[in-house]
Amino acid sequence: MSLPRRIALITMVIAAAGVCLALGWWQWSRWESTSGSYQNLGYALQWPAFAAFCIYAYRKFMQYEEHPPEPAAAGTPTELPAGLLPERPAAAAQPQDATMRDYNAYLAELAKSDHAAGAPDQKGTPA
Repeated sequence: MSLPRRIALITMVIAAAGVCLALGWWQWSRWESTSGSYQNLGYALQWPAFAAFCIYAYRKFMQYEEHPPEPAAAGTPTELPAGLLPERPAAAAQPQDATMRDYNAYLAELAKSDHAAGAPDQKGTPA
């Protein structure tokens, strides 16, 4: 990694962590004020964790830059093994009664006759 890029990344991490810590301090001061609530206390405890995550993510990024993980071999499958995830339930077949079957046949016949007559479809374009 080039030196200017590393300096830019370090500057960005310091700025991001500084902003997170400043926001944590601000939330702590809101918690101590008369209008403070437990929500302010929660945020005051979360912002330093976000700052720590910025530093952790930068360190992990640098480790991957210096020692990238080994790529998968060309012939190695990368999909999930069967049985790892739960199976999706299949939709149960809905039994059709005679009335519904007749109604669907009626609608299909109407659509066919409209199409044969050149009637416009639902979008207004002629068939």
